[in-house]
Amino acid sequence: MADDSFELFDLRVEAVIPEGKPIYCGARAGDYFELKGEMLSMPAGQGFSIYSIAAVLPLLAAKQRPTHPNDWMTSDAEIACPDPNCASRLRIVRVAKRRFSHAETTAVPLPKQRDDK
Repeated sequence: MADDSFELFDLRVEAVIPEGKPIYCGARAGDYFELKGEMLSMPAGQGFSIYSIAAVLPLLAAKQRPTHPNDWMTSDAEIACPDPNCASRLRIVRVAKRRFSHAETTAVPLPKQRDDK
């Protein structure tokens, strides 16, 4: 059987709280959540605004994948709070790579490899 593995980055999304600025989303310094594969988790007893999560969610799948060093997705890591009056940001940090198997993540088979390539 051919190797059907691929790698994704584990991510940590951290609240960035500027000192002395107004915060309306409920974020506190040290708040974070983690994404490992498709599983999002946060420490017990800690919450996150659904609006803040919604602002960062569309970028997480792209941040999990390896990108070209010149791609803005590689360098840009902070997302503004969706409340224009709130000074908090969410910083996406690539933590480690994790290996997955295609067959263990989907029922859709890989396309057959052509011999003339």
